[in-house]
Amino acid sequence: MDAKHTPRKTPERVVDLDAARRQHGAKADHVVALLTAGDPLADAVIAELDLYGPQARRALDAGLKHGLTSLGQQPPAAIAALLEQLEATPDRVDPLMLHRGDVVSLSVPPMWFGLCSITGALAHIYASPATARLLAGTGRPADMAARRLAETGVWARQTIRPGGLLPGRPGYVATVEVRLAHARMRATTLTDWDMGARGLPIGQLDMARTWLGFTLIASQALTAVGIDIAPEEERRLYQYWSYVAHLLGLDESLHKDVVDHAGARRLQDLLDATTDTPDENSTALTAAMVEAQARAMAGAPGAVLSEEQLGHLIDNVLRRAFGEEWGDRLGIPGIPAATDLMPLISQLNRQAHYWQTYSPASAHEARRRALEGPAPELKAAVLPCDTSCRRDARAVRPGAWAA
Repeated sequence: MDAKHTPRKTPERVVDLDAARRQHGAKADHVVALLTAGDPLADAVIAELDLYGPQARRALDAGLKHGLTSLGQQPPAAIAALLEQLEATPDRVDPLMLHRGDVVSLSVPPMWFGLCSITGALAHIYASPATARLLAGTGRPADMAARRLAETGVWARQTIRPGGLLPGRPGYVATVEVRLAHARMRATTLTDWDMGARGLPIGQLDMARTWLGFTLIASQALTAVGIDIAPEEERRLYQYWSYVAHLLGLDESLHKDVVDHAGARRLQDLLDATTDTPDENSTALTAAMVEAQARAMAGAPGAVLSEEQLGHLIDNVLRRAFGEEWGDRLGIPGIPAATDLMPLISQLNRQAHYWQTYSPASAHEARRRALEGPAPELKAAVLPCDTSCRRDARAVRPGAWAA
């Protein structure tokens, strides 16, 4: 932890430390300490980029694309240290795995990956009131929602592609750029940020929420639509994303023991035990993100669902992924049981996923199609929810803000 980020008291983000200690023991105190932990390597690189300007940026870009040894002269110290850490691949990482990509996520049809994984991960990020408060101060939610969704989607798809995380490849570079963007946000907000109350902005625990969003929460959202993964696939998923965590600069103590959903839930429970419940910024961000995703999907070539129907579907998926309690906290509207066709959607998806992954050949074909781009949309008849249904559900939501 960087000493300059140490607050004078326990951050107010910690809701009930005594209760967390009773439930999680010493791990609760460790998590509280990480509330003020940033990413010293990335934070130092941002300082060097500001100090040395374009010359340092060129060295960083060249190092990310071609490796530290390719640089003809000694780069700035912080940039060299970051490149060394990035290129020190953990022993647990199988090089063949990186060549194959995230085969679990690639077996998911592109539409469901975007609807479940991307929106689920973003909603999980926004569920932290400290993160939501920070993002709410960066601009109008509705103006930023589509851009954030697009950027997140591009990064996620670059990350899961075969070979995408190999040094110098697009997913590798993009993941490090996400890490540096977090560091930049920390640098620009620290001047007027009360760490004594909120902890460090976009620090280790916020990054952990992002990581869980694309593993545990994304899987729970996919399960809600009938796309389940086997225990062995769980292990492959977390093995792959442990390398993503390495590139993102996530503290190893947070993720090294997370090898399946059970371990991820333990980490999730620990974060929730020391984090306040979603606030009005969280609910507004989530609402605008859902609306932006529904609008984008409705406007895609070949779409046959309306924006209202897609928004309703996304809400339903998120509510099932987070559960009733957290769905209420995030302001995600429910759906009357009489008009809920998710059981039918789940059954159809389970059948399709079974045949897609029935044999190595069919699994390869499913991944090939996932790499090609979005699949056709669901038929409109699947969701009998008209405009008035959607409008009434939205009326209960506070705020108007997005990702």
